Amino acid sequence: MTKTTTNLLLMLITILAGVYFYVMYCSSCGASGQEEPMQETVTAPVTPKATSYPFALSDGAYAYNTNDNYNFNVSSSSFLTPVSQNVIDGIASLRTFFAENTGKVINITGYYTSDENNNTAYPDLGFARAIAVKNHMAEIGIPSNQINTTSKLMDEMIPQEAVYLGPVSFSIGEKAEDEEAALKVLYEKVKANPLVLYFDTAETTIDLTMEQRQEIADISRYLDKVADAKVIIVGHTDDTGDAENNMVLGQNRADFAKDYLMRNGISAAKISSTSKGQTEPIASNATEEGKAKNRRTVVTLN
Repeated sequence: MTKTTTNLLLMLITILAGVYFYVMYCSSCGASGQEEPMQETVTAPVTPKATSYPFALSDGAYAYNTNDNYNFNVSSSSFLTPVSQNVIDGIASLRTFFAENTGKVINITGYYTSDENNNTAYPDLGFARAIAVKNHMAEIGIPSNQINTTSKLMDEMIPQEAVYLGPVSFSIGEKAEDEEAALKVLYEKVKANPLVLYFDTAETTIDLTMEQRQEIADISRYLDKVADAKVIIVGHTDDTGDAENNMVLGQNRADFAKDYLMRNGISAAKISSTSKGQTEPIASNATEEGKAKNRRTVVTLN
């Protein structure tokens, strides 16, 4: 083979090798021969799964369990309706159980998270949710004196489209042996330090301290446990204006407080509202400071 032939053969091999490597390793190259930039992969955020708590109770021979439960909007103390028929059936079976076991109680624990807004009269939203469920059970026939309410902070709760699924739990227990003595202490505490509210009748909300919220919770508990107990609301005014008009003004303030308690789950049948007008001042009406103290509404037990 001549030198010329050898050179031509080497050139042909080089061309074929170039074509081969182009096809194998540059198939994604553009018309310009430049490789296109790699596309960045975007990972979609993972949405946490909503928490869900069942309506479940057990006590010896009694047991009831359904994945349905009372549901609440975020920052709300009112459960969503209609309530599942499975929950209604569970309450009906509880009604029969408690009728046969009067020494038993149901403990309702309302859950709440620290980032929810509590616009209720109670210390936290969990307690208000437990109160709402307690009232519903009482309407169906479970005696309120066999229902206890409490709350628990549950920051691990995750809503489903702004709805908490079943943020309440239930357990069955025994009535406290010292309950009667404890209720007497509670009564004396409220009577010795009645709840005093200062507000104008035009207001639609009442700004309560944590201590006042706890007092309303105590009053609610006492009303549930003592059949003939009532909350007494008395409206007072200063001596500005006509005495007869002030009597009406005091009644308006007492009725406003009554409506407020009713919106927070206390039955109207358990509330008595009246007025003393300007007849029972606790400070001198000669000063603005004294008048402010006299414009009060007092909430206590009968």
